[in-house]
Amino acid sequence: MESKRKFTRREFLKISAITAAGALAACNPPVPTASPEAPTAAPEVPATATPPPVAAGPTYQEPPMLADLVEQGKLPPVVERLPENPWVAPVLEANGKSGGVVRRGFTGPGDKWGMSKICDRALVWFDKDLVMQPRMCESWEVNDDGSEWTFHLRKGTKWSDGVEHTSADVKWWYEHEATNETLFPGLTEGRWFTGTGETKKMMEVITPDDYTFTFKYAQPKPLLIYTMGRQGVAAPAHYMKQWIPDTADDPDKLAADVTAAGFESWDKYYIDNRRFWFWNPDLPHFGGWIATNDLNAEKWVIERNPYFFGVDSDGMQLPYLDGIQSRLFSDSQVFNLWLTNGEIDFQARRVQVGDYTLLKENEEAGDYKVVVCPAARHMVVVLNQASKNEQLRSFFVNRDVRIALSLAINRKGINELNYLGLGTPRQYSPLTMSPQYYEKLSNAYIEYNPRKANEMLDAAGYTAKDADGFRKYSDAEDAETIFFVMEGQFGAGTPDEDAGQQIVKMFKAVGVKCEYKFVETTLYNQHYTSNDMDAAWWYADRTVVPLGAEALIFRGIASDRPFVDAYNKFFDDPGNPIAIEPPKDHYIRKIRDLWEQVLVTGNPDTQNDLFRQILDIWAEELPMIGVVGELPALTVVKNGLKNFGPSPNDDTTGDEYVLNPETLFWENPAEHMG
Repeated sequence: MESKRKFTRREFLKISAITAAGALAACNPPVPTASPEAPTAAPEVPATATPPPVAAGPTYQEPPMLADLVEQGKLPPVVERLPENPWVAPVLEANGKSGGVVRRGFTGPGDKWGMSKICDRALVWFDKDLVMQPRMCESWEVNDDGSEWTFHLRKGTKWSDGVEHTSADVKWWYEHEATNETLFPGLTEGRWFTGTGETKKMMEVITPDDYTFTFKYAQPKPLLIYTMGRQGVAAPAHYMKQWIPDTADDPDKLAADVTAAGFESWDKYYIDNRRFWFWNPDLPHFGGWIATNDLNAEKWVIERNPYFFGVDSDGMQLPYLDGIQSRLFSDSQVFNLWLTNGEIDFQARRVQVGDYTLLKENEEAGDYKVVVCPAARHMVVVLNQASKNEQLRSFFVNRDVRIALSLAINRKGINELNYLGLGTPRQYSPLTMSPQYYEKLSNAYIEYNPRKANEMLDAAGYTAKDADGFRKYSDAEDAETIFFVMEGQFGAGTPDEDAGQQIVKMFKAVGVKCEYKFVETTLYNQHYTSNDMDAAWWYADRTVVPLGAEALIFRGIASDRPFVDAYNKFFDDPGNPIAIEPPKDHYIRKIRDLWEQVLVTGNPDTQNDLFRQILDIWAEELPMIGVVGELPALTVVKNGLKNFGPSPNDDTTGDEYVLNPETLFWENPAEHMG
């Protein structure tokens, strides 16, 4: 028997580990000093998954930016651009005014996710209490064991080029993209299959009519809904078919386009140039804004999507903002100057906690406010236990080495010196505000004890030292000195860069030679993708709703924190160029086994028990070395920007703004035209 419903808040608390105090109440500027306790119960939510429609036809309001285009006959009127039952976006403060732009900063093509997280909200999304609600879909249904999920689209929803979106786009995406082994060797996207190895089986996609589709799995998939927020499950078939040889009307033209763009094969061209709107401004999509230029530009600009499927309760088509502009910077000091001068309107990304005092002192002069929220972010040392360098791999795989290096770090000193005492010395783990908070992991091996660190490194067999006092791989005469580079994206003079340099000194103090190296985002991405990274000084998040984020980092699946990436590549596709088989007794095997059990149980208590076992492994093995966590997220918000409410800052919930960016508006739009 199927149930037509949305997940209740009670279920979300159990499954996703978020406080029932409410996301928007979780911040208490200037700095949160205590976290609300996790609830034991929560009120049920009404069973419907369908929001009420707004009044039809003439009551819909045209955004002023588009009025002239409609009058000139270059754009259909708003009633023809909207679906029959538009999504009615909830607002935090009030229905707003249409117009104006927001200014942001970014560091180049590798920093695409800042803008992406503002635009990429798909079938469902969180409400202010972090309960999943219908968004692009009108409703959904799930059977009792979570193996069949049926979604109902809003009739008349259109792609950004005006072509209607139907279930045929889902079917095309499934047949030509999601299951295309040329595009995705080994079909490793876990959302679309159940089982592993011989039991692995792709889902079926059933499209009974133009506005309904069902994902049918061989085994239960109870957590699927939490992966449907940012990731689309459709492709604009009318546009994308030209980029696949089997569906292109002119394969010869496709081959010529691939060559002209500098790609070796059509699949590389498809993935790295055609498939995402931030690489391909011509790609039709559903976001509130569409790109007007390439993100390689000095100023990357997105402007309102005239076919966006949402309205406010007065019938005004969203988004309120006409556009968002991201300005390129390479020097964090330049970015700070923009912030303090009031040249950035809304941003948390790249704003550093260590600059809190600077930003607060300039609030009045810059005409902004600094909003402080709890954040999922932890600063971590990532040791690549699947390194190409066999000697270094053997060193990092040794559990006692990881524990020793953890004990060598003076977390209290780093927190005070680099983060103004605003963080908490801890390992990477679920936040204190979460019902899945686990003190055993948070506090594992966080004491500063360089004497014990030295003893453990000696006991691990690394007693031989070179002429400078640094440990060698063995006592053989020709043995090499242990050395590794921690890469990071924190530039010189930043608090995070200085913290990395402090850790280098602390490791050297126990005889382990290393260095911190700043690398630009694109190069950082290249290094972890090719497994050419020894280690990283980076951050780790997704601790607000760990299971909602598929526990990506806890499972070692987040490749940009590459502590076991090449091992996971081996499990997914042994033929992958960077795949390395892990040792038979490596902890990642047990983590994968436990996660497979999480995926097939629909019982939230069992899911949490299994996840707790994964956290136990982390507490014992220290896959990554956490330094400081629960650092507040600083969001700079220009005075006059409305409908922003502070919330826990995490990748899973869209970073700066867990609610709907389409509802942000200027009190006086004419004063903010870019």
